[in-house]
Amino acid sequence: MTDTADTADTADVAGPGRPLIGVSTYLESGARWGVWELEAALLPAGYPRLVQRAGGLAALLPPDAPRRAAATVARLDGLVIAGGPDVEPVRYGAEPDPRTGPPARARDAWELALIEAALAARVPLLGICRGMQLLNVALGGTLVQHLDGHAGTVGVFGTHPVTPVPGTRYAAAVPETASVPAYHHQAVDRLGSGLLASAHAPDGTVEAVEPSPAAHWVLGVQWHPEMGEDVRVMRALVEAATAHPAGPVRTA
Repeated sequence: MTDTADTADTADVAGPGRPLIGVSTYLESGARWGVWELEAALLPAGYPRLVQRAGGLAALLPPDAPRRAAATVARLDGLVIAGGPDVEPVRYGAEPDPRTGPPARARDAWELALIEAALAARVPLLGICRGMQLLNVALGGTLVQHLDGHAGTVGVFGTHPVTPVPGTRYAAAVPETASVPAYHHQAVDRLGSGLLASAHAPDGTVEAVEPSPAAHWVLGVQWHPEMGEDVRVMRALVEAATAHPAGPVRTA
């Protein structure tokens, strides 16, 4: 059964505080609100809302100098690498396909540094869509630069079923085949070092990845849980962040 309960309030009374979950953001050259059109660090509201519903405290992480990633991650109990533009193919040794989008080099560099810092510090990590692809690339994997059938129309999310691989971390969180919101045209090709596929779409596309053996809590999902009602994947991250050896030290 899909768990759609709102736990943001109950988390406060269940323990000393909500774990601090950092979420990476976009940096857009021209965003409009009110009378303004300015460069903006932004993130679809579904991400922080999902963190909150799962019992965490969301902190937005705009692109920064990669050298600051380790210090940033050290302040967090958990990390989410959000969806967004295509990863630049040079990052995995490929020439760009004509259908690959323009590079977001500053964001690639920052988020790869965040992933590397989280892995080194054993901070629980969830990669969503682009975030899963970056996790795979960070560990030496490659990407399929274009596939069809994993989005709706332009600007509209599609849905399709995802089936877990028994015995994996993802299967522990979502043990049954579930329909998920999806919007992507790239996917994992060769798995990164130490990663296994923990869920698949009906066409065989890798829909979730995680380390094997599991050294600490790391998971990547190809779909967009922030666009749905199922909080189980994010709740699993929040629970791991609560149990992280450093422990959540905030009392928000």
